[in-house]
Amino acid sequence: MTNKIAFPELNLSFNVNRVAFTVFGKEIYWYALCILSGFLLGLLFVTKTCKKRGVDPDSVSDISIWGLVFSIICARLYYCVFDWDNIGGFWGIFKIWEGGIAIYGALIGAILTAYTYCKVKKLNTLKVFDIFVPGLLIGQILGRWGNFFNAEVYGHETDTFLRMTINGGKGVHPLFLYEGIWNLLGLILVLLFRDKKHKDGQVFFFYIAWYSFGRLFLEGMREPEYILYLIPNLLGISQVVAGIGIILGVFGIFYLKKSKITEKN
Repeated sequence: MTNKIAFPELNLSFNVNRVAFTVFGKEIYWYALCILSGFLLGLLFVTKTCKKRGVDPDSVSDISIWGLVFSIICARLYYCVFDWDNIGGFWGIFKIWEGGIAIYGALIGAILTAYTYCKVKKLNTLKVFDIFVPGLLIGQILGRWGNFFNAEVYGHETDTFLRMTINGGKGVHPLFLYEGIWNLLGLILVLLFRDKKHKDGQVFFFYIAWYSFGRLFLEGMREPEYILYLIPNLLGISQVVAGIGIILGVFGIFYLKKSKITEKN
């Protein structure tokens, strides 16, 4: 399916097909390619920089591969739990090709995987988390473009200069672009200041707070059809998780600042 996506004030217009190409009759979607490219570029960056910061590249590769597997599983489960009535019952959980994953589920899966690996291999968990933050942001920046190619997950109607139209419709907030810009700013801040941290873990908790703060507002701007509700038509689950993320991130930063047992090493 081809959609005409335009940014009138920027004088930009694109005819976008969700399908990038076919392989032996199987359609390959731009959405999947955006996620894959984000994962690979994020992994490449972390692999190139991890040794300088005291973590073996082989450990980075192991965590990334296992993290990818479990983040996809958790992203799907997170979505299904909060949209159970629309997935078609238990077996619908496995129909991931029909769409339906959630970034917070992916993050939870990736964090739990990295934590478990670090504990089993007796690695400095907070140091490893810090090293992975730029890779996560790179992956999220590129991955969000999947929503652009699918012409989905946009916001309310607006007349701002960044408004986006789909097939000649009314202008809406291009949330994929907003989140991409927010995450790019976060990536720049992390790269500028990560070598100035005083404790391992501060970069990771900054990321949690930064991403969650942006997501708290962007989630509220979504069209209702793209919100997973905790309380129907009132409160989205991702807003709750974002609020918790802000609290955890800020608490973690100040806790590490005061703590004497988690010195940077």
